Amino acid sequence: NAEYGQHFYKRIKLRRMSVTRLIYILLTLLPSLLSSSHTNNWAVIVDASRYWFNYRHVANALSIYYSVKRLGIPDSHIILMLSDDMACNPRNPTSAQIFNNRDRHVQIYPDDVEVDYRDSEVTVENFFRVLTDRLPEGTPRSKRLMSDEHSNILVYLTGHGGDGFLKFQDTEEMNAMELADVFQQMHEKKRYNELLFMIDTCQAGSMVLPIKSPNIIGVGSSTVGQDSLSHHGDQEIGVYVIDRWTYYTLDFLEQVRPNSQAKLNELFRVYSTADIRSTPQYSNLKLFQSRPINKILITDFFGSVRQTVLYNEGPVEPAPVGQTLEDDLLMLVPANLEMVTQLPF
Repeated sequence: NAEYGQHFYKRIKLRRMSVTRLIYILLTLLPSLLSSSHTNNWAVIVDASRYWFNYRHVANALSIYYSVKRLGIPDSHIILMLSDDMACNPRNPTSAQIFNNRDRHVQIYPDDVEVDYRDSEVTVENFFRVLTDRLPEGTPRSKRLMSDEHSNILVYLTGHGGDGFLKFQDTEEMNAMELADVFQQMHEKKRYNELLFMIDTCQAGSMVLPIKSPNIIGVGSSTVGQDSLSHHGDQEIGVYVIDRWTYYTLDFLEQVRPNSQAKLNELFRVYSTADIRSTPQYSNLKLFQSRPINKILITDFFGSVRQTVLYNEGPVEPAPVGQTLEDDLLMLVPANLEMVTQLPF
């Protein structure tokens, strides 16, 4: 009887441990399942300006690049387009380095930076081809946006613009209606789950308002008829080193960690007209139907999702009764069901 009692106690203990483990799994997965349906993140970051006096535009783009890498998006999921190589410009007193603050406490052009398109490669055509995946045969994967209907994408642009256009390289212009059409093509080709479009340029609102595709949030640094201003300069470098709107975006992102619960609407509240000295312009948020803005985590676009994805390619076979509750649960899972993300036990 004593031996039977000990065996019975061990069985109950194992069942309790199994139930605890099951509850842990459910509690771990539930928040991510409720918050977002995406399974991967991508970022397309573009500096459309060249020449030394546009140093701040390169710094803008690299600031966003630095932030998304810190929050977990790998270089393999970032398309970085820089129109000019400011780091190696002979005017640069800090050779091979770029800073976005006169204090120079963060070097945003690290040795491992991966620039996918540079100099003359940064064109309107190449930008559109990247978004729609209409690239020439043989284009390396590092230069392709390999997104799908489960992807959340951040698209960030910076440069000189005007009413309905953004200049590329001071030689061509990207039209707002053309950009809206490209986003619509992405929707029709199921290239994204949700997309956040951010643009820092004069009259940025004119680039945001034509967007009518579903589940895209567009935000520009200024409304139609307004300039977007720089924030501050570096006396030794001799030019402005960052724009105001991107400066306050970066200031907010520096407080965000990969496990942060900060929401996208909290970032939007940072854009005080008194601070950025322009009025931010948003796209028609009614077209974003997947979930409310105040439920969207910052890391849903600026971070890298880490969810458990279950692939089921066959029927569930009848399972015998196991020794413990955990055995019973695991036997209900088909042999070809793969758990991608490993749980910490």
